[in-house]
Amino acid sequence: MAASLLNRLILQAVKTETNCIRRCFSNNTIIKKEAPVQLFLIVSGPRLPYLIHIKGFSTAEDTVFERKNQKKSSTTFSNTGRKISERIIRVLDENGNDLGLMHRANVIKLMDERQLRLVKTNADAEPPEYQLMTGKQIHQEQLRQRKKENSQETGPTVTKGLTFSSNIAQHDLNTKSKQIQQWIEKKYKVQVTIKKSKNSDEPENKMEDLFSQILQTMPGLATFLNKPQAIKGGRAFTCVFRHLSKKEKQVYVDGQETHKRDTVNKENTNIKESSVSHQ
Repeated sequence: MAASLLNRLILQAVKTETNCIRRCFSNNTIIKKEAPVQLFLIVSGPRLPYLIHIKGFSTAEDTVFERKNQKKSSTTFSNTGRKISERIIRVLDENGNDLGLMHRANVIKLMDERQLRLVKTNADAEPPEYQLMTGKQIHQEQLRQRKKENSQETGPTVTKGLTFSSNIAQHDLNTKSKQIQQWIEKKYKVQVTIKKSKNSDEPENKMEDLFSQILQTMPGLATFLNKPQAIKGGRAFTCVFRHLSKKEKQVYVDGQETHKRDTVNKENTNIKESSVSHQ
């Protein structure tokens, strides 16, 4: 009985040992199989930043930014000098005559002979079109393009309107004048219409006096675009105020300085005369 029990214990121990050995071998096998996968991940890991780095330079915003820069550079009107990127170009002389296709070396030689400068006039043409110009011609063209751009940016002038009666109180007239001045400072045109009151005792020139009072509140700032004129059969008068141009403002400033100098000189002359007469 004891011998049979001992045999069972030995068999059970052998089975347990065999299972342990199998589990150990199976675990080793799994480790060996997973090793290449781990190696692949380690090798491919450093590639991720490289791919992300490349993608960062190919966004839509960068493409739009580059196109804007190209458009801006293509519209710039300036002297190219000797830095001609194309090998063969079409050349126009300073009078606009077509000289045909020329090698850039010959163009540079022609520039030196005639003492002219080179300007790219049409970058979209094939081959690109250049023109030989004098420094004065380049300057005039730059001024013309700048004036054109400024006129496009400013857009149409806004016209404001204001209407009141000729029997307006002085306080209300001052308030209206301040409103007109604010509009003029914003470069608006202001059309003012004054309706004639029904008072028969009103002077005939009162309408013109009201317009003059309004203008006097804006010295060096505004002037009449057109003189006051009668409308609606003489029952009302209207005119338009506008902002002074730079030239007109400079004339006004010069006139004020001249008037100030004349006043000072006159005062000094009177002082000298009075001092001489007292002696």
